[in-house]
Amino acid sequence: MRRLRNPFPGVTVMDDRHGKRRYRLRRQINGRSVDVYLPGPYGSPAFRAAYDEAVEGVRVTPRRSAPGTVGYLVNTYLQSNGFKDLSPATRRAKRSRLDWIRETIGQGRYATMEVRHVEALMAKKGGPTAANRLKKDLAQLFRFAEKYLGHVGPNPASLADGFKVKPGGYHTWSDEEIGVYRAAHSTGSKARLVFEILLGTGAARQDAAALTRGNIRGDRLHYRRGKTGQDVDLPILPALAAELAHVPANQMMLIGHGQDGRGYAVAALGNAFADWCREAGLPHCSAHGLRKAGARRLAEAGATEFEIMSFLAHRNTQEASRYTAAANRAKLTSSGMAKLEKVVQPFGGLDN
Repeated sequence: MRRLRNPFPGVTVMDDRHGKRRYRLRRQINGRSVDVYLPGPYGSPAFRAAYDEAVEGVRVTPRRSAPGTVGYLVNTYLQSNGFKDLSPATRRAKRSRLDWIRETIGQGRYATMEVRHVEALMAKKGGPTAANRLKKDLAQLFRFAEKYLGHVGPNPASLADGFKVKPGGYHTWSDEEIGVYRAAHSTGSKARLVFEILLGTGAARQDAAALTRGNIRGDRLHYRRGKTGQDVDLPILPALAAELAHVPANQMMLIGHGQDGRGYAVAALGNAFADWCREAGLPHCSAHGLRKAGARRLAEAGATEFEIMSFLAHRNTQEASRYTAAANRAKLTSSGMAKLEKVVQPFGGLDN
């Protein structure tokens, strides 16, 4: 039997003296020695994020900046428990955004920052969503400065005007678009496998990319969402089971890449799925929109907010309530119009 290739080179497994399974990464990467323990379970979003961080050499300890500067504020926040308590995936994304702030205005003093400076910085971002995210990050930094660094004064980011964003966010796939995609990508293709995983599990890209055979237990799929840390336990729907049957028996990752079946990087998987959508004539559709479609379908089938919350792996029902509210409105509209048909006489034209 051919030995499975380790999708995470350099990782070894051992049981410590307490019987706890530990995963250790030891590699030489571009002259840099890496020797760290990784959080389990193997292949989980937390494990994958820590592995990528160690391999890519993401800066964890920020460089020195003068006290009172924005750079100093960012550095201090990065060392705080509030930042360290975030999930690995959230930390990576947030650190990237804070690095941009530090590189752009790190030498400026945050005590002299005004609303006009925040809005000018927002204008440098690529779009309204990124600009509003910057506003949110800056507002949080100022609240941190007020609480821990003795900053006194207004929070200019909170006072800045946000950019208008198109309501609804990512486009939610319709049932017709789901059918179009399935018709364009036949069963057994990687495009179809990824589609059924996203639709049938509600997994985000980072979670889907990290799924392995170890996540399958009988006829159910278990994983922990990287962003929220919530555990997910789902039945494997027939459409997904049919595609999983095509995954090579010697491949550990469910979504394999290349001849050796290694896992996709999160960004690479997103780009590949966008290409498959364009091939199907659906350039406006996305992986995240497919996750929303899964929640929509549950709501329309009568699922409760808690059931949808569990599917999306959210911590509360706030997001799920939007889907149930929309589904309930549609049902109420249909039932109301049906009642109206019973009392309104059919149009028979004007009397002469």
